[in-house]
Amino acid sequence: MVKPIRVQAGEKTYEVMVGSGLLGETGALIGEKLAAGSCAVISDDNVAGHFADAVLASLKAGGRQPTLITVPAGEESKTIERAGMICEKMSEPGLDRSSFVVALGGGMIGDLAGFVAAIYHRGIPCVQVPTTLLAQVDSSIGGKTAVNTAAGKNLIGAWHQPVLVISDVDTLATLPPREFRQGFAEIIKHAIIRDAEMFEMLQGSDQADLAALIRRNVEIKAAIVAADERETTGERALLNFGHTIGHAIERAGEYRDFLHGEAVSLGIVAACEVSVRKAGLSEAERERIVRTLEKFELPTRLPTDFSKKKVQDAIRFDKKFSQGAVRFVVVPKTGSARLATDVTIADLEAAVALL
Repeated sequence: MVKPIRVQAGEKTYEVMVGSGLLGETGALIGEKLAAGSCAVISDDNVAGHFADAVLASLKAGGRQPTLITVPAGEESKTIERAGMICEKMSEPGLDRSSFVVALGGGMIGDLAGFVAAIYHRGIPCVQVPTTLLAQVDSSIGGKTAVNTAAGKNLIGAWHQPVLVISDVDTLATLPPREFRQGFAEIIKHAIIRDAEMFEMLQGSDQADLAALIRRNVEIKAAIVAADERETTGERALLNFGHTIGHAIERAGEYRDFLHGEAVSLGIVAACEVSVRKAGLSEAERERIVRTLEKFELPTRLPTDFSKKKVQDAIRFDKKFSQGAVRFVVVPKTGSARLATDVTIADLEAAVALL
């Protein structure tokens, strides 16, 4: 029996299930949370081919009437136009305010389907079924939903907490190695900002109990979300460690050159450089963090032919900057992070120049 992890987000509480063989239990697990009714299973072309049949069969066995809606795989599908098209497709079979959404896929699908759930009939329930390591340890938890615009990533969005998260670790066996590895960028990030013991554990070679590692990361994120659901106190902003420059790298590469976790890895390296200058992080600890990223075959340097100037220009579009002021997460030591107010754009540009 899988023991659920409870997430308290404001007035809402939901459970995260992490284990093996859960896809076939989707209908039963949802049945404990939502009344019988119609639903949309939103997925991408790649994921649907692997897992949609099992999820649809489980939902039908539980008395649901699911409609499968697929979009092309890739960040290019995460647009307001695509969200509108999905809403139209949900209207065709008569899905209404009593219906719900199942987000079946990685982080892109979780963001897009969660956003659709937030706006359809002014908000219907969403069940997250993440199928990538990155989504299972990070993006499926916390209620952030969004789509991208030409001006930047995740600029149109809504807070919409899921009613349930079902993370079946068996889905990870289908991931290409590069896709699997990028999830460790978020795992390493969680260790750096909150869990020095887990950082030490990552130095070992045995990652056999993947479910336990995922559970630990979910617990870390759940605790931070519980303390600051909507980033009003600064606590949740700590999860943005490595993301300011990481998002700039994604933008500079037009969301094609780097996977999200790869960009975050590079952003972590740059954030560590800023932390050495502004927060007292030791050179030895910075190098150890870099070596840990490299151990999981994550990038720590930009390709020589990649424009650092484009990255530096893209930093200014970061939505986390408030009224032009830089809000940047630094780490004085592994396992501890804080929000700095004395970091400048020039500091960030200098860190990018060293990548």
